[in-house]
Amino acid sequence: MATVKQIQRRLQAAKKKFARLNKEATATKGNIKKLESALKKAKAAEKAAKVKAKKPASKAKKPAARKRATAKQNAAKEKK
Repeated sequence: MATVKQIQRRLQAAKKKFARLNKEATATKGNIKKLESALKKAKAAEKAAKVKAKKPASKAKKPAARKRATAKQNAAKEKK
């Protein structure tokens, strides 16, 4: 059978180990939350990039600009 001092020492060591593991678990939970938020932001940015790449907005604007320029040129020719 173990003596009182041996049991006290084992109990003290177990408490120390438990406290250390608790700190590590808390730190790990914080890291997980940070990584999850970073992942969420990255997914949103990737999705926005895909949507932006699918819309050829610049192509739609060019013909309208050409029509305006042509209309201005025709109006200038008529004035002369």
